[in-house]
Amino acid sequence: MRTFTAPQLVIASHNRGKIPEIADLLAPFGLSISSAADHNVPEPEETEETYIGNAKLKALHTARITGLPALADDSGLSVTALGGRPGVYSARYATRNGQRDFTYGMERLMAELDPFTDKSAQFVCVLALAWPDGHVETFEGKVEGTLALPLRGNKGFGYDPIFTPHGHSLTFAEMAPEKKHAMSHRADAFKQLVHGCFQ
Repeated sequence: MRTFTAPQLVIASHNRGKIPEIADLLAPFGLSISSAADHNVPEPEETEETYIGNAKLKALHTARITGLPALADDSGLSVTALGGRPGVYSARYATRNGQRDFTYGMERLMAELDPFTDKSAQFVCVLALAWPDGHVETFEGKVEGTLALPLRGNKGFGYDPIFTPHGHSLTFAEMAPEKKHAMSHRADAFKQLVHGCFQ
């Protein structure tokens, strides 16, 4: 496991919802944080079929272009009754007329799930930390929960308004950010990242 010692880190994402959430989780380390968009890094095509594959692809792409260490996450919602779908295709599943529309995605997903009594699902997050020399470390986090309509809350992003984590009554989109960050799939992966590379 390689220890991270650089003063700068690029978040290999163009997702405006993810960037502040990741930056918050990294705040204790006093790093200079920027995004792939800040460096005019084009988004690579996500051609892999696994979370780990896509996270590594994005992190390496950004590290090579910027010459700086890069952190990418690939995350999605895996629904039990749908055989794990939409999974790595979660963002594309919520695309309509070429535009990302998660309200459409959530309504589409719940319509597909309607015939099933099992509404369980898990959010999965894989983090890939890549250095410009091609070295990569990966970490996978998960959080289990259930899905239900109507959409509730406006604090999260993506599928958060239909996802209630086990043991809670609020959806991720209804929770204060600090509460969500303490239990989310991304927080789980970050704990592993910090233990592995920042200590």
